[in-house]
Amino acid sequence: MEHLGALTLIPTLVVLVLAIYTKRSIEALIAGSVVGILMISPSDPIGLLRDKSIAVLTDEDVAWVILVCGLMGSLIALLIKTGAATAFTNSLTHLIKGKRSALFVTWVLGLFLFVDDYLNSLAVGSAMRKVTDHYKTSREMLSYVVDSTAAPISVLIPISTWAVFFGALLEDNGLAENGQGVWVYIQSIPYMLYAWIAAIIVPLVIWGKIPLFGAMKKAEMRAEQTGVCVPPGAEHIELANQSITEKPGVKANLWQFVLPMVALVAFTWHFDIDLLKGIYVTLALTVILIVIQRTLTAHEAFDTIIDGFKTMIEPLAVLVAAFLLKEVNDGLGLTQYIIESLQPYMTAQILPLAIFLTMGLVSFATGSNWGVFVIILPIVAALGNSLNADMALVIGATLSASTFGSHACFYSDATVLTAQASGCTPFQHAYTQLPYALIAAAITSLGYILLML
Repeated sequence: MEHLGALTLIPTLVVLVLAIYTKRSIEALIAGSVVGILMISPSDPIGLLRDKSIAVLTDEDVAWVILVCGLMGSLIALLIKTGAATAFTNSLTHLIKGKRSALFVTWVLGLFLFVDDYLNSLAVGSAMRKVTDHYKTSREMLSYVVDSTAAPISVLIPISTWAVFFGALLEDNGLAENGQGVWVYIQSIPYMLYAWIAAIIVPLVIWGKIPLFGAMKKAEMRAEQTGVCVPPGAEHIELANQSITEKPGVKANLWQFVLPMVALVAFTWHFDIDLLKGIYVTLALTVILIVIQRTLTAHEAFDTIIDGFKTMIEPLAVLVAAFLLKEVNDGLGLTQYIIESLQPYMTAQILPLAIFLTMGLVSFATGSNWGVFVIILPIVAALGNSLNADMALVIGATLSASTFGSHACFYSDATVLTAQASGCTPFQHAYTQLPYALIAAAITSLGYILLML
């Protein structure tokens, strides 16, 4: 793939500068994409924009994300409308005695919904907003706890969408024999240091062993002193989340929350860890359940499904803009440029650390955690084999980089969805979480250095 050298960094730098200046994501992403399109095709930018936009919207992976996220919004809307979400939060009252225990329960819930990080972020964030609000917890703090449990736990437990996806990639790139991709993935789990450290840091922050500082400290002070849990500038997200309310007079039923969640996990496993198939079946069974129990009429149920999908329009718009930026960066050869620039400095001894830092940078710059590794993994495999490196360690470093990119980038899918579910903007979430992601990244780097001794 041809690239323009250091000029390939310009669109991403435009996005970062505008995001910091405006504290908003979608405008920055669109501006960066437009700059990149002008760089690629100054004579016909509109034609290229059309082509890139169509390529994004017709991409199978993008369509999957849109359907999964939109239908998760529909399922959550049904749980709210029927009073099931209220019943669930009420059931937690005997376990929660204060702010720290509320956040700790949030962390524990994330451990159980490990099958997919999208499911984890959307379900746990939506379920715990009201609970953490009661104890004057900022939405930024809630977002941090949810996000730092979602992807890391999905990475570490090998019966998740991450394991299935990366297991297949390992087979495709000759790093595992046919049918052995997940087993090779499992062997690499001890070396996925960032995922382990990010998940472990969360309870340490909750219980004050790691102090709050910077933007997160300010957010928590605002919530505790004024009771304003929703950060200024995120009111539109809160309005979208509150646009669906419990049906008056409905009798809250805890099982109407528990059964759909269990069904979603069970059917996702049944369909070979395909979350979209799991959501289709779970939605159908949930509608049948609530209609039979006369909680909602069929018309009310389907209206709620549509309304729930609507609540996901804004985060989906941000994700589509992020996918467009990735498409533009691919056209500029950003990934190839970064790898080529750093490849001469890689040796067998520093390869895991170099992969973590380099691939983490690529994942952060592109906002892509899975798609970019389809391009990167063949290069990583070739480097590892040529340098006779420990491939379990190399694979672990690669997955660590993906998890870090998911956390640190303010326009990654995980950041955007967690922010929506928790009730703050993607930038507010990423900005307050970034110091803790960097702490985990620093410890991870030290860990790879020690493993190389």
